[in-house]
Amino acid sequence: MKLYIAPLGTVDERVLARICEVIEEQVGVECATMSPLENPRYAYDERRCQYDCKAVLERIKKKCPEDALGILGVTHVDLFLPVLKYVFGMSEVGGKCAAISLYRLRPEFNEEGPDEEKLLKRVEKTALHEIGHILGVTHCRDPRCVMRASTTVEHTDAKEPRFCPSCKELVRWELRLRSLEGKRPSVPRK
Repeated sequence: MKLYIAPLGTVDERVLARICEVIEEQVGVECATMSPLENPRYAYDERRCQYDCKAVLERIKKKCPEDALGILGVTHVDLFLPVLKYVFGMSEVGGKCAAISLYRLRPEFNEEGPDEEKLLKRVEKTALHEIGHILGVTHCRDPRCVMRASTTVEHTDAKEPRFCPSCKELVRWELRLRSLEGKRPSVPRK
């Protein structure tokens, strides 16, 4: 089982490497970076001056390798959902694709000084959160768990870059189930 990271346009290699590192460490599956996919201009909404996250997910889904556990798109553009002002990321819960945006995670956006390490910590937490959703884990009530909902960067900063024990067990359970599904012999259907 492998998780793929798909830069949408140009994304700094250090960001992609940190995402792979935290996924391999916390989820326990191999992570690989794909060649860059197209910049998500197709999802631009002129009224909002933002990018529709659902359109981005639909495009990413078409690029997901068949044998993948999942694919995570990483972009610099500002993502939104129609009912929200913005999102840091979005996933198909129990599906195969997710996307995260670096746009509002940048310290400079939040009137903080440039701080690459702070950005990387926010990115790893956001990526883990969305991968958790791909693996079927919903939001957690533990304020330190990476699966706690984040509507502000302060919420993201307060979380740890790891799953709480309950969410970690859910991740392990789902990985075991998906592993077994891949080993079952196919049965012809009539």
